[in-house]
This record gives sequence, C-alpha cells and structure tokens, in this order.
Amino acid sequence: MINKRLLIKNLLAHNDENSFYDKKRKIDIGQKEGKAKFLKHVCALSNSNPKNNSYIVIGVEDEDNKIVGVDFFDDSKIQNLINAYLTHPPIVQYENIPFPHLTDDKVIGLVTIRPNNQMTSLRKNIWKYYGGSVFFRDGSMSMPKVFDIEIKDVNSKIVAAIENHAQNNIQLTLDGVFDFMDKRQDYNPQYKVFKEYFVLCWCGIEKRVKNKKLFSRVDIEMVNEQVRLFYSALDEVAISYNDHSFTIVEYVKLGLQDQFKYYQLEKTIINFNDNAHYSIETELIFHPPQFNKRVLHHIYNSNRIILKKLERKTRLEPYEIVDLNNLPASFLICYFNGFDNAIDQLIKAKPLLRAYSKTVYTSYKEVMRILRKVKYN
Repeated sequence: MINKRLLIKNLLAHNDENSFYDKKRKIDIGQKEGKAKFLKHVCALSNSNPKNNSYIVIGVEDEDNKIVGVDFFDDSKIQNLINAYLTHPPIVQYENIPFPHLTDDKVIGLVTIRPNNQMTSLRKNIWKYYGGSVFFRDGSMSMPKVFDIEIKDVNSKIVAAIENHAQNNIQLTLDGVFDFMDKRQDYNPQYKVFKEYFVLCWCGIEKRVKNKKLFSRVDIEMVNEQVRLFYSALDEVAISYNDHSFTIVEYVKLGLQDQFKYYQLEKTIINFNDNAHYSIETELIFHPPQFNKRVLHHIYNSNRIILKKLERKTRLEPYEIVDLNNLPASFLICYFNGFDNAIDQLIKAKPLLRAYSKTVYTSYKEVMRILRKVKYN
C-alpha cells in the first residue's frame, strides 16, 4: 500500500513538472475556466502516459515547491465530471493528504490518473477549448496536438520506482496513529484496525440532537495511506461501524429566519476486504427543504440589497448583519426552490463575502460544497 504523503514528497523531490506529473497552487472546478483547465491537464496526462499512473499535486508553490495546502475537497463525484466531458475518460481519484505543518483545515490534494490505453479527447466544447481536442504533455505544458504516431512508453520505470519508494511500513503506520492521537487529543480521538491490516483513526465532538448521537469537527484518516477521508469544521456527522465497514452519514443544518433543521446530505461507506483492498461507496440522500415562495422572494430581494450595500461599502443595519451571516445558506435554499439566479448572485459576491469576514466566507464555501455534491449527482 502506498503512503500518499511519502509519494507526494517523492514526486516533488524527483524533478520539475513533466509528462507524468503536474503541480498546481490550486484548482477551481466550480468555475468554467478552472473546470476546463483541469480537464485539459487530465486529458494531456492520460494521453502522455498510456502505461502508467500520472499525478497532479495541488497546494504547492510553483517556484520553490513550498507545501502551502488547499481546502479539504470531499467531492467523491469528480469522476462524473470526467465522464461528462472526456471521450475514453481515465479513472481519476482525488485524495486529501494531511501534512503535519499545515493547519487542520488545509491538506495537499493528490489527483491520480489511471492509464486506460486509449486516446482521450474533449467530448464537447468548454470555455475556449473545442470538442474533439486532444491534449498531450510537452515538458511541463499541456498542449493540443494532432495525434499521428503511437506514444512511446518512457515513464513506466520511473513512475514504478517513485511508487516503490513510497510504500507504507509498520513504522509509518504507528507514527501516523500516534501523531493523530496526540494532535486530536481534545476531540476524543479513536482508532480501529479492520481486517488485521487497515488502520482508521477518527475524532469528533459528541452532541445529542433529538436523542441521536452526532459529531462535529470530525476528522477521519486512513493511516496506512496517510489519506484524510473526511473533514468537517461545521457539519454534524453520524458514525457507525462493524468489523467489515465504517459508515458516515453527513447532515447539514438549513433553514430560514432562525428556524433550522438537520437534513441528511450524503452517506459514505468504507468497505474493507480480505484481499488488502478497500472501497468507498457514496450515496446522496439529500432532499432539499421547500419553503413558501412569497417568503423566499422577500428574503432573496433583501439579500440582494445587502450585497449592493456591501459593494458600495454602505453601513449595514443590525438586522442586516444577522441576515448576512445566513446569506449563503439562504441563497442555497432559494436555488433549491426555483430561484435559478441565486447561485450566480452568490458566486459573484464571493470577493465581498471573503473581505467581510472569515465566518461568512466559510459559510459560502460550505454552501458551494453542498451544491457541488448535488449537481454532480
């Protein structure tokens, strides 16, 4: 089993970006441009490496390889995006890798692109790239090219050596468990060994909601691979497990005018097999709350006025400050109730919310995460 933290260190130490490896400060697949560029890089790396894995490391400075981290990205449906836009899509996996020096909310993103021995191309137009375009790696660049010769396999031995040097061992596993238990000692850390092989650590603050045990500030890590499987600073999570699986049910708190309820968002089941492999199944179980349209019209228009006042740097009334704290969630509810422009308004307001306060901006990112999960399904 590969220790992904060690793999990232080996990739960064190996050499600069090349035909099997790319690095990014960040990606933004919530915007059309960012989505198009990400698809371009996946397409190019897949075509340039028909026999071996390719990797994209996210959260690294381009100039000096400094590990700075990005937000936890828990989108298990990224393969749906790949399948929708690419012909002969490769299997793509996005993983969140914690590093000791990063803050709790930051990780390094690792995108693994599996070889598929087929020519990958854009299925349809996106941003400034045309459907049918074929991309390849030219040094550290992903470039459109005309395919007329068979691509030679020049990377398999190099990639195999890098992956072999990143294999996990008992010391790395034990160090990972001790580090987790020590770092998370304020959040009731626990661990469990599955199938005498997999070591899962998790922690959270327990709370009771209508006689149901939920956890907040949840962190779940697969120590064998140094992969963070789940992280939440806001949401409530129900956890259950047996000897064969570990189940997470994520809840989101939504409502209007101080009337909030918990809604199930997504169920994740980690299944552990006897052959030293595990699989992760996710199921969206979210049913958006429905509200009176007349009330929503009032809230929608009031929030637009607040955004205009923020843009003009006009002083907000006390009740508007309260509404602003709930603005991202309110726009999300409006969107789920037929206000199609609500999310466009919210995305446009992103710089304003970021400048206003960290709390409101965190709420914005949480709303966009929920929306991403729903849209990809």
